[in-house]
Amino acid sequence: MQALQQLAGLYGVQTAYVDVSQRRRQASVETLLTVLQLLGAPIATVADAPAALRQRRQTLWQRGVEPVIALWDGKPAQLALRLPSTRAAGTLSGRLELETGEVHRWEEDVVRLPTVRTVEVEGVPHLVQRLTVPLTLPCGYHRLSLETAAWHGDTLLIVAPRRAYVPPESVEHRDWGVFSPLYALHSERSWGGGDFSDLEMLLTWIAELGGGVLATLPLLAAFLDDPYDPSPYTPASRLFWNEFYIDVTRAPGLQRCSAALGLLASDAIQQEITTLRQASLVDYRRQMALKRRILTELSQHLFADASEPYTALQRFVETHPALEDYARFRAVGERQQAPWPAWPEPLRSGTLCQEDYDEQARRYHLYVQWVAHEQLTSMARRSWDTGVKLYLDLPLGVHPYSYDVWRERDVFVSDAAGGAPPDVVFTKGQNWGFPPLHPEAMRAQGYRYWLAYLRHQLKHTGLLRIDHVMGLHRLFWVPKGLEPRQGVYVRYPAEELYAMLNLESHRHQVIIVGENLGTVPAYVNTAMARHRLHRMYVVQYELAPRPDGVLPVVPADTVASLNTHDMPPFAAYVQGLDIDDRQQQGLMKAADARRERRHRQALLAALQRFLQSQNLLAPNADMQALCSACVAFLGASPAQVVLLNLEDLWLETQPQNFPGTSGERPNWQRKARYNLEAFCHMPQVLALLRSMNHLRKRG
Repeated sequence: MQALQQLAGLYGVQTAYVDVSQRRRQASVETLLTVLQLLGAPIATVADAPAALRQRRQTLWQRGVEPVIALWDGKPAQLALRLPSTRAAGTLSGRLELETGEVHRWEEDVVRLPTVRTVEVEGVPHLVQRLTVPLTLPCGYHRLSLETAAWHGDTLLIVAPRRAYVPPESVEHRDWGVFSPLYALHSERSWGGGDFSDLEMLLTWIAELGGGVLATLPLLAAFLDDPYDPSPYTPASRLFWNEFYIDVTRAPGLQRCSAALGLLASDAIQQEITTLRQASLVDYRRQMALKRRILTELSQHLFADASEPYTALQRFVETHPALEDYARFRAVGERQQAPWPAWPEPLRSGTLCQEDYDEQARRYHLYVQWVAHEQLTSMARRSWDTGVKLYLDLPLGVHPYSYDVWRERDVFVSDAAGGAPPDVVFTKGQNWGFPPLHPEAMRAQGYRYWLAYLRHQLKHTGLLRIDHVMGLHRLFWVPKGLEPRQGVYVRYPAEELYAMLNLESHRHQVIIVGENLGTVPAYVNTAMARHRLHRMYVVQYELAPRPDGVLPVVPADTVASLNTHDMPPFAAYVQGLDIDDRQQQGLMKAADARRERRHRQALLAALQRFLQSQNLLAPNADMQALCSACVAFLGASPAQVVLLNLEDLWLETQPQNFPGTSGERPNWQRKARYNLEAFCHMPQVLALLRSMNHLRKRG
């Protein structure tokens, strides 16, 4: 058993964890064996552990040098070499290729390298020696090759600032902004669900009120036909945008395409738009089918017309080489009418030929990605012009049938899913359904995929929220066929991931925010502070009895809010409607629900006393006044950004998402109760936002 635990440690698998009740939970032998197999360990039973352990140790030491090394700007570039003592002689040749293409070469006498320590591996002594690169390295991604007569090693050097980007003016400048899911944000002109033009209208309105941030949920590609999954947190790809959000009336080529104009003006299309606008829920299938009819006409017309828009599309495709592959993938899926694991070979393995898909579908997907990019780029320009930063969200995972898993399957572990262990809300644990990334496979490819989807977001935003930032350090894996409570934590190379986050945040001048809510190990918050990632301060999470009040002081390096999209709105929380729902779902027994309601009432009473002590709330105040007082508390705080959920401003009680549910709740479908034109003129909304602007600007 000891050998199994040691083997797990060498593969980054935690054999135990401390749960939300501070109890130590030991991983089962079955789970350890399964996860080790998924990570590539040659093990089937506990009896195989000693041999697998020997092999693992030899493999790690035979590398000689790590495949990726994070270095911090301004520090000497030093790295550890691990060579058998029998090879620790002769000349070491180094070749360093900088990111710019510039090449430097040098030689060292191996015996003159400082020895840090000596380690015996399976009877063979190994020297750990320190190599100092004789060059001051600029920030960037550099390739280093090392070679002796008996050994060769390659590594990627990531040289990054120690801290993530923060604008110079942020020390004294305190922003505020609003949050709204784009699908829920509808207007008199949109087609039953929000689009990029609606988001741009909201951005302009926020700017007029003095705000500086507009936040929304992920805008990434989604499966809205078969398979169908509208969740923004299980995208069809993290490399492409969701064409559902295109404003068709602004699509390039519309005024030149008589077929599309005729469709758009037809009674049938106009009646369908009216029906979609009147519905209380977003009908993704019908709305996407409607948009696709017109966008398909536009794409066909564009490809047949050698005009300037066609030339611009071709330039876009040439500068986004993965787009052709993605368009073919989506077109094949539509012809096969099945997810890619059910495709015949060689399609399933990634080889596509022209006869495998419909050319019209391929052209459609090329066109809509270009249009989505153009409309999002237009909004990003508007964002910079108005001074309102767009705040995007980077989801932790992707759909198991996604393009990313199909094309990048070497870096995904398809026989496991990310999730979370049991806690006070999800007593059975959580299985989020998406395949986790393989830590070693990510490193082996030099984080190519990881960087690609990070950069895809950073190009269009001023702030980026990293969903479940703990995933930079560790992720809870649930092997296929096991219950969430049987999962284990698998570690990730956190410092390398922070290095890339920091470097890319500076290059794109984007503030990085880590979603650090829930059960967060202390070392995660310590690392975030060390690397200057902004944290989240959420009133519903922070409420707790304390000697000095019910809410702690809001730190300066935070994005502060009343709640998040995964929590009940403020009014629902005050009324305990979320407790009722958990009881209905079977997540809470009646006695536990009664106890939770009493606890909630005690917290709210303490909150009222606390706000009264701060002269923010009068006695016997109603719910609107309580909400306003909480908003004032956040507004007067030193938080970098205060973010207000638009729906809280009119005391909405229905959440956008019921965590832990799928088809039994209308998750990610509910439209805002009021359209954009209506809430922009609501007195209570304007009063709260003007008050917030006064508090933030007052300093």
